[in-house]
Amino acid sequence: MKTAIEVKKLCKSYSNIKAAQNIDISICFGEVFGLLGANGAGKSTTVECILGTKKQDSGTVSILGMNPQQERKRLFEKVGVQFQEANYQDKIRVAELCKVTASLYRNAADYIGLLEQFGLSDKLKSPVSELSGGQKQRLFIVLSLIPNPEIVFLDELTTGLDARARRDVWRSLLDLKQKGLTILLTSHFMDEVEVLCDKIMILKKGEAIFYGTIQDAVAASPYEKLEEAYLWYTDEEEKEYESI
Repeated sequence: MKTAIEVKKLCKSYSNIKAAQNIDISICFGEVFGLLGANGAGKSTTVECILGTKKQDSGTVSILGMNPQQERKRLFEKVGVQFQEANYQDKIRVAELCKVTASLYRNAADYIGLLEQFGLSDKLKSPVSELSGGQKQRLFIVLSLIPNPEIVFLDELTTGLDARARRDVWRSLLDLKQKGLTILLTSHFMDEVEVLCDKIMILKKGEAIFYGTIQDAVAASPYEKLEEAYLWYTDEEEKEYESI
């Protein structure tokens, strides 16, 4: 299969803290890849270096055959990004925010259809600031899909959602995967990882301590369930890494 994201020997340090050490990742088109680890394991730093919003100390990154440092504008026409926290103009309404976002892209998706797909069609005229935490989270996912991307980066995508809403989001993402969307996600929910991910990487103190399929991760541990295996891999992170 053709590779969508290729990361080789990625390294990034802050003073004496090694946030990412020799990270190798290869993600094929249409795959869902999970980047896992405790808070401070280096997930955010790794994703930021892959996106080109932070410059790595060494190593190479290729997304859709492009260097994210050198071809950022062209790349972001084809990449969607959703983060847990986002700040928008006070009082801006859902429809306005979606319309402004769509105006930034040549081939924007139908945001009305996306809002309906993610259960937000009745919130078009609502101020973003008045949405519940779960509604905001779903809106941020919609915003990441408005560019009509080939690849989307999702950070803790179902934080704040109830069980039914989480499963609705999973179903929507699996539908998009079937249509060829490539997804790189971070998550602390192992049930989510099991449903969505083809491959995973588990980070600890900036190092990859596992890379492969969920089945292989469980098989290489003393446990039979992913959640228990994940806790066994990660153990407890040192407090000095919590801000990475």
